[in-house]
Amino acid sequence: MKLLRSLLIFFFSCGVLGLIVAIAVAVYFSRDLPDVTELKDVQLQTPMLVYTHDGVLISQFGEKRRIPLAIEQIPQQMKDAFLAVEDSRFYDHPGIDLIGVTRAFVSLVMTGEKRQGASTITMQVARNFYLTRDKTYRRKIREILLAWRIEQLLPKDQILELYLNKIPLGQRAHGVGAAAEVYFGKTVDQLTLPEIAMIAGLPKAPSRLNPIYSVENAVERRNVVLARMLAVDAISREEFDQASRAPLEGKYHGPAIEMHAPYVAEMARQYMVERYGEEQAYTTGFKVYTTIDSKQQQAAIDAVVQNLLDYDHRHGYRGPIANPWLTVPELDEQSAQEQPLEPMVVLPEPMWEQAEIVEHLQQYRGYQHLVPAMVTSVSEQSAEVIRRDGAAGTIDWDGMKWARAFITDERQGAAPKTAAEIVQPGDVIMTEVVQDGVFALSQLPEASGALIALNPEDAAIRALVGGFSFAQSQFNRAFQAKRQLGSNIKPFIYSAAFDNGYGLASLVADAPISHWDASAGVAWRPKNSPETYDGDTRLRLGLAQSKNVMSVRLLRAVGIDKIRQHLSKFGFPLDEIPPNESLALGSASFTPLDVATGFAVLANGGFQVKSYLIERIEDQHGNRLFQQQPKVACSECEAIEESISEFSDLTEFADIAADQFAMCPALPVDPAQQAPRVVSDTNTFLVTQAMNSAIWGGGNWSAGTGWNGTGWRAARALKRRDIAGKTGTTNDAKDAWFSGFQPNLVATSWIGFDDHRRKLGSTAYNANLGRDQIVGKEFGAKTALPAWIKFMQVALQNMPVQSFTAPDNIVSVRIDRSSGLLTHRTDSSTRFEYFVAGSEPTQYAEALTQPVDPFIDNEVQQPSTVDDELF
Repeated sequence: MKLLRSLLIFFFSCGVLGLIVAIAVAVYFSRDLPDVTELKDVQLQTPMLVYTHDGVLISQFGEKRRIPLAIEQIPQQMKDAFLAVEDSRFYDHPGIDLIGVTRAFVSLVMTGEKRQGASTITMQVARNFYLTRDKTYRRKIREILLAWRIEQLLPKDQILELYLNKIPLGQRAHGVGAAAEVYFGKTVDQLTLPEIAMIAGLPKAPSRLNPIYSVENAVERRNVVLARMLAVDAISREEFDQASRAPLEGKYHGPAIEMHAPYVAEMARQYMVERYGEEQAYTTGFKVYTTIDSKQQQAAIDAVVQNLLDYDHRHGYRGPIANPWLTVPELDEQSAQEQPLEPMVVLPEPMWEQAEIVEHLQQYRGYQHLVPAMVTSVSEQSAEVIRRDGAAGTIDWDGMKWARAFITDERQGAAPKTAAEIVQPGDVIMTEVVQDGVFALSQLPEASGALIALNPEDAAIRALVGGFSFAQSQFNRAFQAKRQLGSNIKPFIYSAAFDNGYGLASLVADAPISHWDASAGVAWRPKNSPETYDGDTRLRLGLAQSKNVMSVRLLRAVGIDKIRQHLSKFGFPLDEIPPNESLALGSASFTPLDVATGFAVLANGGFQVKSYLIERIEDQHGNRLFQQQPKVACSECEAIEESISEFSDLTEFADIAADQFAMCPALPVDPAQQAPRVVSDTNTFLVTQAMNSAIWGGGNWSAGTGWNGTGWRAARALKRRDIAGKTGTTNDAKDAWFSGFQPNLVATSWIGFDDHRRKLGSTAYNANLGRDQIVGKEFGAKTALPAWIKFMQVALQNMPVQSFTAPDNIVSVRIDRSSGLLTHRTDSSTRFEYFVAGSEPTQYAEALTQPVDPFIDNEVQQPSTVDDELF
């Protein structure tokens, strides 16, 4: 009894002492424990998502991929799998599993090694949120204390939800939602049992047990999870047998991007970083909605890519990227002396297997839909290739006959007659898919391009492409590249003229100019392109046919200072507008975005609008944090405000003018949100009419008096009258432009070389868009307009034809085409023309006894104003 009593006292004393020690340890380590109450409203690090205006995901930014899920959204089988392998007594313990701790302690005593863990799911939550993964006793004690506190604070389901959303699962995936996407390209509710078990097995060693790193490791660990699920009766034997035999693929799935628009995404990223800082922007789960229309954006991408490929193909084939099969025979010293010429290149028979070819091609990158391939054999007019993705097929003659040899931007070689003149076995080339098993030869374009489209009402960006491929170059030419405008400047020059007494029927001399420049010691002789001159010409034709000398004469007549001030109304910075006569020919340099915004003023009737890309920002729960409040062009608002001013009783006005309010969806608008009017609607109407003639031309073709505008290809392709546009080509054709609009959409297309200096072998030369043997010299109409057309063919599909409505103070009268005066005739030598009321001519052409000469000493008289041709 004494012994028993002594033992009881001993064990009791040890217990008390252990309790005291445990309390002391707990108190000691509790001094600087973090406050776990924040877990009630924890904000998990979630990447930033960028969407189009219509909700299409275009990009995601953030180091950690996470798709937060509520516990109700996680399948029960997923929860069962994690509980079975990580913490089968989760719902029974208070955060610390004493059975697991005892088992781990016994293992440590028996082996002297930490072979078994005792971490519960709650302890892992504590570690993942607050602690490091260092294997120290100090960290373990803190982990236990935090787990106990968490259990006192949160219900079990919320703890499990935090765990399943926070746990790192490899390949930058955090949480089961992201893991399902990364490894299987699925949402969690689409996963099969084998896939669920694989994900549940990752926490032990996410970097080594995932199928991308090792399928064997992943399958072995998956089957351990399945066995644990079977042991705790979470699945049946039949389910276990079937799931454990299921094959498993190791493949990385990127974010579920629905449309790739990297230039847009990068602009959104930069905006968010500037607004919130990098850490907050990338981890807070922002949802950024841009103004981009997904359909128009894809159309813009397709248009720019195809236009650059077409241009590049017209100028010839620059040869293969490489050819690893080409070898030089080794020569001994005597043979080398006997044969002083360079050894001939020898092309051996193909000796690589398909796998070796595919492996070699991995070092070459694809761009857009161009995929690297290797030529394996060449026939008379075809070649066999294997692509980097492993696909084998044929390039037939139709897919390679374009490949004249590139000589310079101005010259190409003779048309090839056989495939061997173009490619040879071992050539690494770029290919495009024509159909299954049939490819086409291609190459990465050296020219660059951009396209920007805006809603003219508020300048919201609907589509933006900054180059052929973001992977090739991140330089965003749509808003970063300042390029000379060429004739794209002329509509704004004409707008200034219309504000200074000119009209569509005004005559200006289309005749050569020679101006002596004393400072340079040479004469400045601006010329038309082509160098044809028609004498006195109406301004409608002058703009439609892009007469250079007429633009110069208008600038001289109006005055450079007035012209520069007028151009600034369209958003062009005054200090970037050259104060010399070269301005009339487009020497000013602006970005495509600047140009499109300027044309938006013409399209919206004269209101200055500012372009923007970010429509709204939401947090990860959908709460709106920011809403763009753009300036809106609203001519109806002006009319309503004028009507309101006539009423003292606004209630009475509201009753009788409800239909007017219905006309203007922007109403009621805060005056601060209304875009300022900078040009009159009559002015923009006149310019639009001339630009409409640049596309549709005019005259009577059957009578031989018809003429084309520079943008006639758009009329032929789009077959709609509600479009207006202007070509642009700079000196030496270094830049080609086309800008144009429909009342609801404005777009600018540009193409050129990033660097005006190019190398041909070891020789550098000034580059321009040159000429080719298909379309001849490259101009805006031939080089930039095709992309604009291709884009508009898609963008305008669901937009009904909307005529350009004449303002109330515009009248139309029949004029004589030659003199611009009134006429009694009704034949093909006449037409109806638009005038600002009161400025129409009063004199009849028939009354003239001598030809009209509106010029005295090359100075322009200022007749009346005219606009649009009636068809």
